[in-house]
Amino acid sequence: MSHDSRELPAAPDGLSRFLGGSPLNVAFRLILLSILVGVVLAAIGFDPWNIIESIRLLFRRLWDLGFDAVNWLWRYFLLGAVVVVPIWLLSRIFSSPPRRRY
Repeated sequence: MSHDSRELPAAPDGLSRFLGGSPLNVAFRLILLSILVGVVLAAIGFDPWNIIESIRLLFRRLWDLGFDAVNWLWRYFLLGAVVVVPIWLLSRIFSSPPRRRY
């Protein structure tokens, strides 16, 4: 009869099962993820001490950015149209009439 010296892994306790891993490992992952999310939120202007005002300011900036984009697009359209439309009109006026096939 052969004796197996391997032990079965211990069943995870309730806390590890609830956390999804060992408490130290989960704490390390949460700290790392919190720092990463904090960097992203700081890049878009969030302030942890006044989160409500930061959210309001973010939506205000997005709203203004949307209208600034429309204004920017409209200005480029007008600038291009000043050149394109007269050239198109002149090319239509001075082009030879289309040939009719009978």
